[in-house]
Amino acid sequence: MTEPDKDPLYIILRSKREATRFQILVEIAEHQPAIRQQEIAEKLGVTPQAISEYLRELVEEGLVTAHGRGRYEVTKSGVEWIMRHAEALESYARHITRDIIQQVAVWTAIAEDEIRKGDTVGVFMRKGWLYATEREQSAMGVATMDARPGEDLGVARLNGIIDHKEGTVHVCKVPRVERGGSRKVDLNLLRGAVRGAEVVAAIGLESYVALKKAGIDPDMFFGAREGVIEAAFHGLDCAILIVDEEFTDFLKRLETVGLAYTIHDLILS
Repeated sequence: MTEPDKDPLYIILRSKREATRFQILVEIAEHQPAIRQQEIAEKLGVTPQAISEYLRELVEEGLVTAHGRGRYEVTKSGVEWIMRHAEALESYARHITRDIIQQVAVWTAIAEDEIRKGDTVGVFMRKGWLYATEREQSAMGVATMDARPGEDLGVARLNGIIDHKEGTVHVCKVPRVERGGSRKVDLNLLRGAVRGAEVVAAIGLESYVALKKAGIDPDMFFGAREGVIEAAFHGLDCAILIVDEEFTDFLKRLETVGLAYTIHDLILS
């Protein structure tokens, strides 16, 4: 177990100073290089003098570089510091939503059987959809209303773990147009990579066109990154074609959220 004084989550949640440092680094990363200390101070609810002191410390620690008055950039070490703390916060938020909030929230499910208000129901996931049934499941709750099969149903006081397996993401690399785009994609490899995927997505027009050339209509284009992650969390195997310049960042995103993935290089040799 990580010691409290070294645990990023403990540090951020228990120390106002560290929480402020985190917010300042995020603000710099979002707006660099031109940063107005007054705007950061107003957004964080502290004085400009305090922001100036924080910035001095961040520069001394090598998390930020200063390029004259009002020009700052987050260093590689600063980015790693942000990522480490952001991942801890994301993990904590997921624990809250999955393990805690479900105890008090009303979940929406599709009724598989004829269900009456007050019935104890089992909750399970199938093909990414949440269902409620009269049968016993690993997660059980109480119906908040009457529902016929196929209707939406509220389920309260959910206990247990919803039995489902997270999907695998098949990440397929496609070259940008200046490196050949869809013309450099092996369509046979493409068809093999997406075969069996329940969700197919494209990032970049090169990826979209390559899918169309292979006779495949993508399920997602706009918002495909987060859409694929959400679908995989709901147990669906996904394939995503992504242009090569965004490939590495997407893999890092998958690693951050803890999803399994396989890599397919579709570029013709």
